[in-house]
Amino acid sequence: MTRPAGNPALQPGGVNGHLIGVPGGPAQLRTPALVLDADLFETNLADMARRAADAGIALRPHAKTHKCAKIAKRQVGLGALGLCCAKLGEAEALADEGLSGLLITSPLVTPDSFARLIALSRKAPDTRCVCDNPQVALAMAEAAAAAGTTLEVLVDLDVGLQRSGARTVADAVELARVIAGHPSLRLGGIQGYAGHAMHIAGARARTAELEQVSGKVAALRDALSALDLPPAIITGGGTGSVDIDAALGIFTELQVGSYVFMDREYDDVWTSQGEAPPFAAALTLWTTVTSANQSGHCTLDAGCKALATEAGMPRVLDGAPRGARYEFFGDEQGKLVYADAGLAPCRPGDVVRLQPPHCDPTVNLHDWIHVVRGDRIVDIWPLVARGRMQ
Repeated sequence: MTRPAGNPALQPGGVNGHLIGVPGGPAQLRTPALVLDADLFETNLADMARRAADAGIALRPHAKTHKCAKIAKRQVGLGALGLCCAKLGEAEALADEGLSGLLITSPLVTPDSFARLIALSRKAPDTRCVCDNPQVALAMAEAAAAAGTTLEVLVDLDVGLQRSGARTVADAVELARVIAGHPSLRLGGIQGYAGHAMHIAGARARTAELEQVSGKVAALRDALSALDLPPAIITGGGTGSVDIDAALGIFTELQVGSYVFMDREYDDVWTSQGEAPPFAAALTLWTTVTSANQSGHCTLDAGCKALATEAGMPRVLDGAPRGARYEFFGDEQGKLVYADAGLAPCRPGDVVRLQPPHCDPTVNLHDWIHVVRGDRIVDIWPLVARGRMQ
């Protein structure tokens, strides 16, 4: 197959675009390369959609995990209401791809962000945002009034993460009054995201924390309903709490994200307790041995520019001697340390497959995700919201 002229990194599919549909194409990947097992990915999508339908709860999956319009459209095609976006830039990138039903889950506080939100809302009229401060709400209202538009705003309630959100139910009620009292704002509901609970190991401990979360969210729901401000949307939850949140029955929609890929950190939540993860590990990083001159280790072509580092080491899946472990070895390199010097070592050119420790920030380091089914690369999807942190 003839490669396209010009810089291959800028062509559709990047440097591996010419391998789409080629028998044995995965074995020829230029690495480091993010690889998505199409069968496992599709199973994860279908399983989550089924769980939500069975529980009578909606999904608004978090695009911060995959940053990919192709994946977002598949989620919507299976019934998702829209997408959550951590940043305005992510939402803008997805809106440019025709996606709607966007909820920006981090507070916006500057005049510039208000102007961008207003422009985004005109492109995607069902865009929503959150707020956790009455003064910010008033400033947002003034910007919306000056633009002759109305913005839908959810009260962001701190349920234990202490990252954002009104600190108490009373504070949240006062904020809701401010939002509902301004003609250029529309009170959309409540956000109560319990990020601190997602990785609590053990169903009993996780449930105990999530019951506390649900109690606080329910108290705000009831207080607003008593004021004739019943929340149409109550959003929160995630991959680590999906079954528990569905059973507790507080949320109208769940902000699940990592279920599409899974990662070592999420798998550990269940496997550390002898439990089976509810979703399959569909995402891997393929890396190549570039040097094998040392007796105790070899060098891989994937360092901290290819893998997020804050959640520890990736899991070595295959392509390496039994018991081998990964260590960061620099910006561009990783070290594969052998557990048993008696086993056959890796050789230059060998491919080693890793499970990323944390999928969200790892995906943000890449431009493309390679979709593999069997011995073929069936597609290569651009990560259009990658790097859109502002």
